[in-house]
Amino acid sequence: MSEPDMSRQSPGLRLRATIASLAGALLVACSATALAAGGAGGGFAQPANNDVSNVASLQRGARNFVNYCQGCHSAKYVRYNQLARDLGMTEEQVIANLMFGAAKPTETMDVAMRPADGERWFGIAPPDLSLMARSKGTDYIYNFLRSFYLDPKRSSGVNNLMLPNAAMPHVLWELQGLQSAVFEEEEHGGIKQVVFRKFEQVTPGKLSPAEYDEFVRDTANFLEYVAEPMKLKRQSLGILVIAFLLVFGVFAYLLKQEIWKDVK
Repeated sequence: MSEPDMSRQSPGLRLRATIASLAGALLVACSATALAAGGAGGGFAQPANNDVSNVASLQRGARNFVNYCQGCHSAKYVRYNQLARDLGMTEEQVIANLMFGAAKPTETMDVAMRPADGERWFGIAPPDLSLMARSKGTDYIYNFLRSFYLDPKRSSGVNNLMLPNAAMPHVLWELQGLQSAVFEEEEHGGIKQVVFRKFEQVTPGKLSPAEYDEFVRDTANFLEYVAEPMKLKRQSLGILVIAFLLVFGVFAYLLKQEIWKDVK
């Protein structure tokens, strides 16, 4: 079957065909990139397997965020009183355990660091993390916090497998410990490539590897909640709407049968 003559199609059809072809090319490119990243990572990258409906995990993630992240990173689209409602906490509990730089529960989770200071200290101003989970994905955050390794060439002494030459220091090193990355050189088609193989623990941290993974999973889970606080309510409302439409559809069908039963 020959391909359609694009010159005879309307501008709208040509535009839709072009968009479809670009979308297909983008999907293929993304799939190839994901496979390449999986191969380069030596199987290190893993799904976060977090559950945004797990309130206990969100509470722990909020604790982790304010203690280890909020010194540099804000979450300025979320207010503390909203956090209290969604995480099943009282405002008094939020004030005592999560509010270290705000005066009132109605304030947002902002940060005292000025962008100019952050840029001077780190080379780039630390970004707001409100929408990071929607931008990069929860799996990315989870693996990013697990993939710091020693690199004497960096001013911070560490590098990151998910984000090479990241400006962020390894703020969780006391919990995870320090690890080195093992790279090997491979040749494919006459082209030499440096491929990551594994991490090797250099010094232990305060947490075991399993405990650290759980710590990071809770933090990534909280950032997914922060990116869309209405997600659970939206999903539950969607289920109710679909159930209503199904029930309404049954009654509408029965009514149609009753009205048209004498029409041949």
